Amino acid sequence: MVSQEQRRRQLAREKFLRQQQRRTSARRKARMRNSVIASVLGVVVIGSLALYTTGVLKGDDSKENAGAEVTPSATPSKAPDPCEKPAAGKVKTATWKKEPELTVDKSAKYSMKLATTCGDIDIDLKASAAPHTVNSFEFLAGKGYFDHSKCHRLTTNGIYVLQCGDPTGTGTGGPGYTIPDENLKDKSLKDNIYPAGTVAMANTGQKHSGGSQFFLVYQDSQLPPSYTPFGTVSESGMKVLKKIAGAGESTGQGDGAPNATVVINKATVTKS
Repeated sequence: MVSQEQRRRQLAREKFLRQQQRRTSARRKARMRNSVIASVLGVVVIGSLALYTTGVLKGDDSKENAGAEVTPSATPSKAPDPCEKPAAGKVKTATWKKEPELTVDKSAKYSMKLATTCGDIDIDLKASAAPHTVNSFEFLAGKGYFDHSKCHRLTTNGIYVLQCGDPTGTGTGGPGYTIPDENLKDKSLKDNIYPAGTVAMANTGQKHSGGSQFFLVYQDSQLPPSYTPFGTVSESGMKVLKKIAGAGESTGQGDGAPNATVVINKATVTKS
């Protein structure tokens, strides 16, 4: 006999996977469309902007896709914003053609600090278990890629994550390259549960499709072990995540933009 809670989680997981499949199909159609346009115009290189706007590296659902899944019958009341105004500055729009050279020291300790409008989120990174992922984050943070970007998605039903890492704030952005899946047999992942405090890569639903988008788990969430776990949030960082989650999300249906104004003012990766 399947309990009501188990059934609810199963439905949430199925919805999550359906959304990924739709996005993968949409990206394929967009790439085909761009190829035809390029042929007609005689353009040899479409360029990084086309890849950026067609959502090649989209990790999870955008706000628009969430709206397509369920349409609320009425505009939900919005909880008070518990966060500060973002620091002055603009997001970077740079992309790169290939993954950066692997220079991370797998024997060293790395940490990442997300200085957000809602408070600092400190993360211990798993360089030895996920070297490509940590190497990519060190590279991108050093380029200021995450600075001034919004955390664009909060889920509060079935799975409990805050998703960040897209400078466009739409769920379709990425750095122009992908990185391999890693550490999918991490000992922390038991019974397909990503425990609270896990930081993991979002992806398109296909293997080795991670880019820059990642999610922070603020409450144990049942997901297939397909998302590279590469860090753990500190105790103080968990308090920040709980505050963000407590403000709810914009659709009232459990999956949308966070009501809290979550902006990463500065992301820093440090080796110690």
